Amino acid sequence: MNIQFKKGVLELCVLSMLFKKDCYGYELVNEISKNILISEGTIYPLLKRLKDEGYFTTYLEESQEGPPRKYYKLTDLGASTKVELEKEWFSFVEGVNKIVKEANERE
Repeated sequence: MNIQFKKGVLELCVLSMLFKKDCYGYELVNEISKNILISEGTIYPLLKRLKDEGYFTTYLEESQEGPPRKYYKLTDLGASTKVELEKEWFSFVEGVNKIVKEANERE
């Protein structure tokens, strides 16, 4: 998949996952990777930027498997941004699908 295209949708993917529940970084990578091929090196800079923009906060929680984990928790700003990005995404996909479908129906 085109790298620039993937980077554009990762923000929506991260916000959508955190809308459902708080997650730690590696958990986000694993869950998103089930549907989109990504690496940790792609997610962590995005997480830092989104945190700096106020879309979520972080907190540490003890882990039985090692050091404490940094969890990401969506803020009200993050939740409202997720809703707006989702609307934009579905509108975009609908438009692309229409163009592709019409191109395939040409005589």
